[in-house]
Amino acid sequence: MGRNEPDLAGLDLGYLRVAAVSPSVRVADVAHNTRATVEALERLAAHGCRLAVFPELGLTGYTCADLFHQEVLADAAEQGLREVLRASRRLGVAAVVGLPVRLDGRLYNCAALVSGGRLVGVVPKVCLPTAGEYHEQRWFTSGVLRTRDEVELAGDQAPFGEDLVFPARNLPGCAIGVEICEDLWTPQPASGRLALGGATVLVNPSASNDLAGKSRRRRDLVREQAARCAAAYVYAAAGPGESSTDTVFGGHSMIVENGVTLAESRRFGFETEQIVTDVDLQHLGGERARRSGFSSSTGGPLRRVEFHLPRPDADGPDPGALRPVPTRTPFVPEDPDDRAEHCCEAFTIQTTALCTRLRHLAAPRPGRGGPVVSIGLSGGLDSTLALLVAVRSFDRLGADRRGIVAVTMPGPGTTGRTRGNAEALAALLGVTCEVIPIEESTGHHLDAIGHSGRHDATFQNAQARERTRILMDVAGLHGGFNLGTGDLTELALGYCTFNGDQMSMYHVNAGVPKTLVRQLVQWCADTLFDEDTAAVLRDICATPSTAELLPPNEDGRSSQHTEEIVGPDELQDFFLFHTVRSGFSPTKVFRLAQRAFDGRYAPEQVLKWLGIFYYAFFANQFKRSAMPDGPKVTVVGLSPRADWRMPSDAVSTLWLREVADLRALSARQGVDDATRVAV
Repeated sequence: MGRNEPDLAGLDLGYLRVAAVSPSVRVADVAHNTRATVEALERLAAHGCRLAVFPELGLTGYTCADLFHQEVLADAAEQGLREVLRASRRLGVAAVVGLPVRLDGRLYNCAALVSGGRLVGVVPKVCLPTAGEYHEQRWFTSGVLRTRDEVELAGDQAPFGEDLVFPARNLPGCAIGVEICEDLWTPQPASGRLALGGATVLVNPSASNDLAGKSRRRRDLVREQAARCAAAYVYAAAGPGESSTDTVFGGHSMIVENGVTLAESRRFGFETEQIVTDVDLQHLGGERARRSGFSSSTGGPLRRVEFHLPRPDADGPDPGALRPVPTRTPFVPEDPDDRAEHCCEAFTIQTTALCTRLRHLAAPRPGRGGPVVSIGLSGGLDSTLALLVAVRSFDRLGADRRGIVAVTMPGPGTTGRTRGNAEALAALLGVTCEVIPIEESTGHHLDAIGHSGRHDATFQNAQARERTRILMDVAGLHGGFNLGTGDLTELALGYCTFNGDQMSMYHVNAGVPKTLVRQLVQWCADTLFDEDTAAVLRDICATPSTAELLPPNEDGRSSQHTEEIVGPDELQDFFLFHTVRSGFSPTKVFRLAQRAFDGRYAPEQVLKWLGIFYYAFFANQFKRSAMPDGPKVTVVGLSPRADWRMPSDAVSTLWLREVADLRALSARQGVDDATRVAV
């Protein structure tokens, strides 16, 4: 097998398939509960699941009360654990099951991790609730009072304690930490300590009864802890089979990753409920690497117990296939209400940033009026957003909008539509508008340097630099400063001219990706301005993105379309997010893009634009290294002073080679094989 022919067996791209199960139980009927547990494991094995979590005291039932002191129940639970051990060996699924454990005359409420027929470890519950409907201290001893570090159980010897972390030696990034029900509800949950000790998959066998309104609090608690710990959190809850003498258990199970709910069970069903999904260990590892809380803190002494995490023989769906389909627009929420709130917040961040800069630079001085900014207004999306931000900022400061000098600079490629929209918008907003053509001055410059007249890169860059020179001088003439208009996506791809539109005195759009720029302009049209202004803004949104640096076509339309040159905005923003924010490899980015854009772009199109993204991203770091100040707006920023520090002469060979391998493999084996290349 050659270098480009990967072994496709067993590759997971950093995904781990996990399940939370709420079995059909009968109180104190261990044989029935064990069968339900084993049957669930059999079903999960067929799905390719590698780790299953069952509820607290699931082998006996949580509501046995004083029956927990009966030897026959404890003996039956131990026998049930033996059967689960045999099933784990036969099926290749690791499991966390709950049962009472006797040790040195004490009884502990425990969760046992079993894998490949081996008892890996036993974790006792620490916080035993004894209030209201809970009376656990009547039967159990807290794990902090244990007298041993090991326990003999079900014919096996295993580590025992609340201080255990279980790294899987055969799956990088996978380490399991266990806390039991109430341990999560304390001021300092055990999961925080376990996460600092390396646990990336936190599991919680739980028996949390249901009350009106409690499910929302429980859901928020799990999500918050998963986000705080940058972990996957698998919460398996006891269901309605528990005794209803005084309480009802709904079987509310969840699987959450870094604060995002991947799967959630139905409640109050009497049959076994199970949820299965894939958690992304690579994503969690990257998230932790960026957080100083993990690099500068420790959770105290913990014991690490390595184990082998088996894989079921059944193939099941492809790794990652059980996750929600990735959003096509990671910078823009899909839900309309969330999107409107997101736009409002982003726009407010921009205007607040500009207000702060205006207050600093435009403090009253003798012989000078209010603040002044110059903006190059082309009639395109980016400059429109910059103008809207400026207008809103001036309004917040009570400044005269006429201090905003919008300069439209028609050149060889300017179309009537964009120029008309620029001048109409300036008039409607009441800002100062100046029209300064650049074709003649740019021509003089090109003649002076001996340019041949070709419509090449020099021809285009000269226009961009001429416009910037004019804007800087206009700002200086009025004692103001120049406001940049380019966006985050253009900076990522280097689709700007160095010391041309790349440069300004403050870069208000530098943190806004192109997909969000369009939404912000649309949001402004819908919420902030009158209908005449909104009509112009909507036409600007409907205008294809273009630099307008080349002469237009015979029909008067632009001959340049940005998305045909550097790729669709939605794809490039998708690549940007998952490369910079998630830190994923080209293979994983490609696979995610395939799922997100299935039916929209062919695999060869995705790979073409992905290759362009990596080439352009590396080749244009020098432009970002010299970028002016500007606010961070989303989770991705490229400022060399804050988020992104990268050598301008870094080499892109590794990334481009992987894309080339994907393209070659796609051509030879088909796209299904191409998505399985090892990272």
